[in-house]
Amino acid sequence: MSDLDCREFVELVTSYLEGGMDAQAEQDFIDHLALCDGCERYLDQMRQTTQVLTDLPADTLPGDARSALLNAFRSRR
Repeated sequence: MSDLDCREFVELVTSYLEGGMDAQAEQDFIDHLALCDGCERYLDQMRQTTQVLTDLPADTLPGDARSALLNAFRSRR
């Protein structure tokens, strides 16, 4: 069983989505997912948001807003 709490889970979502976790941290993350419906929904929302931002054409948002949004999600570690 994982000792990871929801706050810690949220802090690790970006790292998980980018494949930047070591094996034990990833297992703790997955173990928490199995026990927490709220975090499962949060992870799904983050996947969807990241995908929408990634799929946006570069000229959809003014200036470097698209890049700034993607960087903001990535920096939430």
